Amino acid sequence: MSTTVSGRNGTWRNWGGTVAARPARQVEPASVDELAAAVRKAAEDGLTVKAVGSGHSFTSVAATDGVLIRPQLLTGIRNIDREAGTVTVEAGTPLKRLNMALAREGLSLTNMGDIMEQTVSGATSTGTHGTGRDSASIAAQIKGLELVTADGSVLTCSEKENPEVFAAARTGLGALGIITAITFAVEPIFLLTAREEPMSLDQVTSRFDELWAENEHFEFYWFPHTGNTNTKRNNRSAGPEQPVGQLAGWFEDEFLSNGVFQVAQWAGRAVPATVPAIAQISSKALSARTYTDIPYKVFTSPRRVRFVEMEYAVPREAVVETLRELKTTVDRSGLRISFPVEVRTAPADDITLSTASGRDTAYIAVHMFKGTPYQAYFTAAERIFTAHEGRPHWGKVHTRDADYFAGVYPRFGEFTALRDRLDPERRFQNDYLRRVLGS
Repeated sequence: MSTTVSGRNGTWRNWGGTVAARPARQVEPASVDELAAAVRKAAEDGLTVKAVGSGHSFTSVAATDGVLIRPQLLTGIRNIDREAGTVTVEAGTPLKRLNMALAREGLSLTNMGDIMEQTVSGATSTGTHGTGRDSASIAAQIKGLELVTADGSVLTCSEKENPEVFAAARTGLGALGIITAITFAVEPIFLLTAREEPMSLDQVTSRFDELWAENEHFEFYWFPHTGNTNTKRNNRSAGPEQPVGQLAGWFEDEFLSNGVFQVAQWAGRAVPATVPAIAQISSKALSARTYTDIPYKVFTSPRRVRFVEMEYAVPREAVVETLRELKTTVDRSGLRISFPVEVRTAPADDITLSTASGRDTAYIAVHMFKGTPYQAYFTAAERIFTAHEGRPHWGKVHTRDADYFAGVYPRFGEFTALRDRLDPERRFQNDYLRRVLGS
């Protein structure tokens, strides 16, 4: 049975602390029928509807003053089809729970991002991705989905069924309906060997094409105010399994990457002048290491230090130039940047509003510690990213609008026409969608 939580004192906040909303009511449906009924009831009451996952988006993509749907009860695996190589999962399932359940079944997604707290529908709807030469975002691994549309009907979508909806709804921003289940392509579980090592920024940028081509998954972090990076290469391995030891893992992943890093962020926020010195130390704190484990234990890591993030997708061939411009801007400014800049890649995909739609892509993500003024840095970075026809991550801070997106997404009109058809009364509208899609 669904539970309704009244809107009084029911303020919803996102993980990054950048968005707060006061919905008229909150609903936790326990089935697809109950969710469809909640959408129809909202229409009767003249209210808009938004579903919210774990709140990991930094934008107000899920904020509403209408009906807030919480999918916590819509979780778990519906079906595993080993022959087809697919798993169907309820929309509110956290990625963490999906990864662990698949591993128990001897299965895995091919690629994933580095955080797994998000729900499957929240992560795919905003275009969450990891890094990959040949394997793309989480949404690109979707084989089918189930969607409750504005009139409360349930649509099943795949390449064969409602293909035009399928093309768009895999990264649908919550604009086309509420996803209730997703079918992912999965494969037998495999091992990845991770090789993490420091490298100078000059080395990484001069060898970027080679590092990208030679590794299935390559990424690096550049520490502003330094010429240093930490690189990570993940490649399939025949084994044996050699996980990070418990003590070493705690020291590197918890003590250094979360504990000491948190203290360094506090120090930098309190005394910005110390940031360059702290960056020099931070960039040398993590030593080289190699380990082999199952995919989710290699791809993902805990992120306990809260931050605000902007990330743009640029054409892959423009990434080195874009990064050099960012470094020059930071060096010439009085900005003090205590968080590393993350660089990843993805192959072109065929999802209408995927940040990698139709082009081989590189991602550049800039972060600031929560509570530190980030506007000056993000504005400067955004100016560089947009000069390279960058596409911002839908769930991260940006200032772009529908006019801009119509210019950088060749299929933008296809998406808005589909929205006109599926949600003519804008049942799923909010301020964010009004800005990025037009009203």
